[in-house]
Amino acid sequence: MTAMAIESRHVFYSGRVQGVGFRYTAKRIADRHGLSGFVRNLPDGRVELVAEGPALALAALQADLAAAMQGYIRDTQVESGHATGRYPDFDIVH
Repeated sequence: MTAMAIESRHVFYSGRVQGVGFRYTAKRIADRHGLSGFVRNLPDGRVELVAEGPALALAALQADLAAAMQGYIRDTQVESGHATGRYPDFDIVH
């Protein structure tokens, strides 16, 4: 797969990831990398992130978010897949 291939990442973050600006940080980073998708809090205390874009940009999102929120993330579960193209931009879902 080339760097420009469009992929999807479905990521669940756990730890102290709610109430610490996680979603806003994720949106800022995703926008900077030109990604589409969404981020939202889940009732069980985790944060769910779905992002679509080039593989290198997705990797940069994950790395930048991990660095920015390193004191809050305890665990990260990632599933990779094919992009759906259904997201016009990156949103925070409330």
